[in-house]
Amino acid sequence: MSVTLKSPPSSFLSSSLPKSRLGFANGSSSSTLLFKFNRSFPVLRASSGSSSSVDTGLSTELDAVSTFSEIVPDTVIFDDFEKFPPTAATVSSSLLLGILSLPDTIFRNAVDMAMADSTCSPLDNPELRLSCFVNKALVNVGGDLAKLVPGRVSTEVDARLAYDTHGIIRRVHDLLRLYDEIAVPPERLLFKIPSTWQGIEASRLLESEGIQTHLTFVYSFAQAAAAAQAGASVIQIFVGRVRDWARNHSGDPEIEAAIQRGEDPGLALVTKAYNYIHKYGHKSKLMAAAVRNKQDIFSLLGVDYIIAPLKVLQSLKESITSPDEKYSYVRRLSPQSAARYDFTAEELTKWDQLSLASAMGPASVELLAAGLDGYVNQAKRVEELLDKIWPPPNV
Repeated sequence: MSVTLKSPPSSFLSSSLPKSRLGFANGSSSSTLLFKFNRSFPVLRASSGSSSSVDTGLSTELDAVSTFSEIVPDTVIFDDFEKFPPTAATVSSSLLLGILSLPDTIFRNAVDMAMADSTCSPLDNPELRLSCFVNKALVNVGGDLAKLVPGRVSTEVDARLAYDTHGIIRRVHDLLRLYDEIAVPPERLLFKIPSTWQGIEASRLLESEGIQTHLTFVYSFAQAAAAAQAGASVIQIFVGRVRDWARNHSGDPEIEAAIQRGEDPGLALVTKAYNYIHKYGHKSKLMAAAVRNKQDIFSLLGVDYIIAPLKVLQSLKESITSPDEKYSYVRRLSPQSAARYDFTAEELTKWDQLSLASAMGPASVELLAAGLDGYVNQAKRVEELLDKIWPPPNV
């Protein structure tokens, strides 16, 4: 019973249930996922200290890197929970597509219950009815995931609202109300919002209400700094996507400046964003996603969260470190190094819509647009599938 999932997990910790089969895909790659829930397992955690070496007794590279950053499995074989326990989860249109593609998954009942919801079914407007079903399905699945992971569950906000601040806020309030109905508390939740200016502004207003937000599709320092100023709980940067753009395009001043300094532009963006957040006391946690290899992880040690593919985690776990090598793992990012980082006056601006638009180069504009298009297409496909199976036999 294989299912396809595309959204990465978002912040932070994990738990148990019965046995079923699911398939996860992140970005363009996919792999099979087995849910075999065990009673207990270790959790990969970040160190709160600023030491640049690992403690004695560590025997693998995975142990070593986990001392500095919380390692979040991107693609996970759940049949082997003890090796790579998921620390949190994301519920998205991609996940719903996976659940709908096969009838026998552990989350299918959550979707079926949404389709029979007495609040949605009486709505005469087909678009409103479908939107109601989707929201209910996201929350039902999110509620199930909250029972599996002790960390937070991030719920995707419809990307079609990416340029509508008040539309985003209304949707988050709707989702939060539905979560409250199934007794999932706000502190267990994040709401995943695209980093358009309108999304960043929605994050600011929601965070002022105590609602935790997760800003995604960050591809420029301006976006990261604006998100930090907004007080976003989590800011997600896609290291590999920035690097891929740089390999195939030119003309982005931020990327070209990094290359001229001899730096990888994706890693440089994470480093700069981390230093800005910590030097100026912003509360945001920084997540590095789309890492492609072990060297990416070694270069980002100290960032709050690193989303790593299973093949990279497996390589780290299989690589044994001797006592002589234990000091070779250096914390690259720390509050101390952030304090020494110099920013220009332009970078320290109070970001607004105009300054953000002016500062975003072609890389961030194109990558943001591509990400939104992908999310919108997935949302439409979910609605098409739900429309085909409604009304269910008992409605």
